[in-house]
Amino acid sequence: MKIEKETINILAIESSCDETAAAVVQDGRTVRSNVISSQIALHTLYGGVVPEIASRKHIEKINQVIGQALEEAGARLQDMDAIAVTYGPGLVGALLVGVSEAKAISFATGIPLVGVHHISGHISANYIEHKELKPPFVCLVASGGHSHLVIVRDYGEYEIVGRTRDDAAGEAFDKVARAIGLGYPGGPKIDKLAREGNPDAIVFPRAKVAENEYDFSFSGLKSAVLNYLNGCRMKGEEICQADVAASFQKAVVDVLVEHSLHAVKAFGFDKFAIAGGVASNSALRGAFETECQKRGIAFYHPSPILCTDNAAMIGAAGYYEYLKGVRHGYDLNAVPNLQL
Repeated sequence: MKIEKETINILAIESSCDETAAAVVQDGRTVRSNVISSQIALHTLYGGVVPEIASRKHIEKINQVIGQALEEAGARLQDMDAIAVTYGPGLVGALLVGVSEAKAISFATGIPLVGVHHISGHISANYIEHKELKPPFVCLVASGGHSHLVIVRDYGEYEIVGRTRDDAAGEAFDKVARAIGLGYPGGPKIDKLAREGNPDAIVFPRAKVAENEYDFSFSGLKSAVLNYLNGCRMKGEEICQADVAASFQKAVVDVLVEHSLHAVKAFGFDKFAIAGGVASNSALRGAFETECQKRGIAFYHPSPILCTDNAAMIGAAGYYEYLKGVRHGYDLNAVPNLQL
């Protein structure tokens, strides 16, 4: 579908987990506003995200964040060319709030509705940060729910070449953080504490998956950390939290870097990007910067605010879907296990 209009403005909505977010994105790359209402403080009380609480909080906040996003962009609803919304994957109750809101706005205004895949959104965050970036390239999506190694063939066209067989990288961070007494959210707390520790103090395993050299497995690493902690407690030995955090983090980073850059070389690409919550980890970013520079690979990564769940990335992905002529009807539903 050919779009004649000079500029396209997308109102984007994201509510797949515990952030209620809305944004106005112009032409897929320019963020006019990006409003995020985080529930981290609320879920910290429970050591993780409680789906029912997340859904109720989305209902409370969604109109407010949409109004704020439009106000900060200096825009009105009637200025929007499409409503883009995350419809999966994620927590079904949380997704339903955003999808229902987007359908209601579309029905009331006649503005086209475009459903967006959450992981496609994370990948598209790189288009906002790096306006020169164009497919094809390889992207590692690492977050609390996903660890995917993806070939980005074109805008919205993906081939998954590697994925986790068990725990996602961010999930492993959260579980290990809980085990060493850091609490939730684990990723940022381990990242901070690891800077004070020795990454070579404890040798934790780096798992290989025999059937696919690009797949990941972090459950064995998580178990190794738990066994180490239990062993120390049984022997009455002192546990250095910082060393455990640094050694665990290094094991995760080593595997993510090795598998990712092996895929970049094997498939003949010279561009590599990272996305998702774990992509804001300082050790991971530093390792990729060093290794990509050594190998002559262009490395792209979003700012930390665009690594977390946000609506600007959904607006970027939604723009390219809109250009392709993707339109969804009012039967659009939340799909918690939506495949990429």
